[in-house]
Parts: sequence; structure tokens; C-alpha cells
Amino acid sequence: MAGLNDAAPVLGADQDGVVARAPKTAELIAAHLRRTIVRGSLPPGTYLPTEVELMEQYDVSRPTLREAFRILEADSLIGVRRGSRGGAQVLQPSPRVATRHTGLLLQLAGTTIADVYDARLVIEPACARHLALARTATDLDDLDACVRELRASLDGREDQIPSYERWTKLTYRFHQLVMERCGNRTLGLQGSVLIEIVATHAQLTVARGTRRDTDTPVRFRRTVRSYTRLVALVRAQDAEGAEEHWRAHMELAATYFFTLRDADPPVLDLFD
Repeated sequence: MAGLNDAAPVLGADQDGVVARAPKTAELIAAHLRRTIVRGSLPPGTYLPTEVELMEQYDVSRPTLREAFRILEADSLIGVRRGSRGGAQVLQPSPRVATRHTGLLLQLAGTTIADVYDARLVIEPACARHLALARTATDLDDLDACVRELRASLDGREDQIPSYERWTKLTYRFHQLVMERCGNRTLGLQGSVLIEIVATHAQLTVARGTRRDTDTPVRFRRTVRSYTRLVALVRAQDAEGAEEHWRAHMELAATYFFTLRDADPPVLDLFD
């Protein structure tokens, strides 16, 4: 890549009048580093070569290299710390990277929260089926631990509701485990994105005081029993039972949150 020009010459316009241009040098450097990272040559936790080394390697100025870094930072592929002990460290991207872009497209399209939840109703029960077939001892331990924490959050609260922040964190974790451990990475990632979108919408709804109050102590205990039932079905490798139970659980949950089944459900809202 030595000797790349920093300019981005315009190449012309296509038949729709959209102007095309050659990629800037910073974009080319970012693309090269991105390929190196995603192919595993630079695993999470390692550092890129120093700025001086990269400037020499690519024959570019420091501003151009830092522009390439900003592109990779926007992709959550690296984190940059300035100073004598700084550097560009490779990160493990979170599903939240995909969530932000997907959520933006859905909100711009006027998508309702019910629409997103219905997509979860397609994907998540299927993940429960796959999980029952693919589960490991570690998966069962992690699911059991999550249920124990949920049950502990209710101890001494027979007539009260638990901390909303702790409860939502734990239930989010349980649903995430169902998705992530299902044995199908594509389903797991898609499901995690949808969970994150619903959770973000819920957090903003609560923060703005627009969430319908349907919380009762009985509902929380029923939820824990339902989670416990799913773990038992997964442990028994009852794939059909796990899928049917989890679909019924999620359909019931839809009657509690976000006014999902109202005639006019709210439009997705993810950006404060």
C-alpha cells in the first residue's frame, strides 16, 4: 500500500445520477486492517503496530492514519488510547454494533415495537429448540445460575416487586443465553440484536414514564417458574417441548409490555 494518494478523485456518475468516487487512502488502510482483524490475524486484546510503524508501512501522514483509526473505532473493532502508554487495541465487537444500525433503519421505516417483538417470536422459540439439542453442561450451569439470581431478587418480596434495573438485567441475560447458546451463530446473532432493540426501547419508555404499569408480585414469580420450566426441558433435550413452552411464554409476556397487542402499538423509539 506504499505511496497511496490521499485524494479521492471523482470517477463519474451512474445512470441514476449517483456520484461515484475512489476510496480515500484512510478508507483503504481501514479496509486492510479490518480484513486482518476479522480473519483472526489480530485477535481481540492485541495491539496494532505503533503509529510510526504503520505510517511507514502505508507511507501516509499521521492525520490519514488517525482517520483510518476513527473508521475502525466506529466499527468497534479497535479502541485507541493516546499518550506514551497508548495505542490501538483490537476489540471484540458487541452485537450492539449491529443493533444500532439495524435499529436506526427500523425506526426510520416507522417500525412498531410489536413488529420487532413478533420477529423475536419467530426466532427465539426456534433457538430454544436448537438449545435443547445442542446444550452443554456449561450452558445448563449458566442458565441455572441466572434463574437462581432471579429467584434471589424476589426473596423477601412476597408483596413487592423487585428492582426494575436488576430484574431487566437478569431477564435480558437469560434470553441472551437462549439465543447465544443455541448452536446456530446466525440465529443467535439475529436474536441478540432483536433482544437489544426491545430492551433499549423499554429502557427509554421507562425513563420517559410512558410505560404501562402492569407489574405485580405474582407475575414475577410466574416468570421465574416459566424460566425454570424451560431449563428443565432443555436439560431433558425435549426440543419440541422447549420450543412450544418458550413460544407460549413470549406470547404471554407480550400482553404485559409495551402495549404490544393494542390496536395502535407504539413506533420503535431507540434514540434519546
